Amino acid sequence: MIDNAITDRELVARIQAGDRAACAVCIDKHSPGVYRLALRLMQHEADAEDVVQETFLSAFKAIDDFQGRSELSTWLYRITYNTAMMRLRKHQPETVSVEETETADDGSLVPTQLFDWCCLPESDFETNETRAHLEQAIRELPEKLRVVFVLRELEGLSTEETANTLDISIETVKTRLHRARLWLRERLSTHFTELARSREGR
Repeated sequence: MIDNAITDRELVARIQAGDRAACAVCIDKHSPGVYRLALRLMQHEADAEDVVQETFLSAFKAIDDFQGRSELSTWLYRITYNTAMMRLRKHQPETVSVEETETADDGSLVPTQLFDWCCLPESDFETNETRAHLEQAIRELPEKLRVVFVLRELEGLSTEETANTLDISIETVKTRLHRARLWLRERLSTHFTELARSREGR
């Protein structure tokens, strides 16, 4: 029986040695994060579950190639992202390659109005209504911006880890994260403005 507190380094070594129990521990330990990313990308639970299954199957098949240059979770996120993108492109062959350089079109996302969220009490961010608006806005983010935002802000990866996961430069991560934040601020501007006005009217 393998302890769930086992380090990823030990876990990889045991999987590479053919320990099936270690595979189960790896799934238990990392599937929540993998599923969250898959769901954010696929936006359908069944599709996300398929991506999770494919991710771990691919990871275990390629485990001998994992050399520990990155965190195991980062490596798994990269496989998850690539798996999800392959599935999405099968259904959307016209999708622009994420490997292409940034274009000005990404910013069509230049905000026309911004509301300073710092003026709102923290409790406003904890309401079900606000969370629902935020979740919807994240789902509507363009894919290239959404995946960076999810990895950096929701999964807590560093800028470097996000760059490694997506195989893009650190500067590109910073640019896309900045654009994602601006995009979300504009999308949520009306909601937060109404919140502020309702407080002023009390």
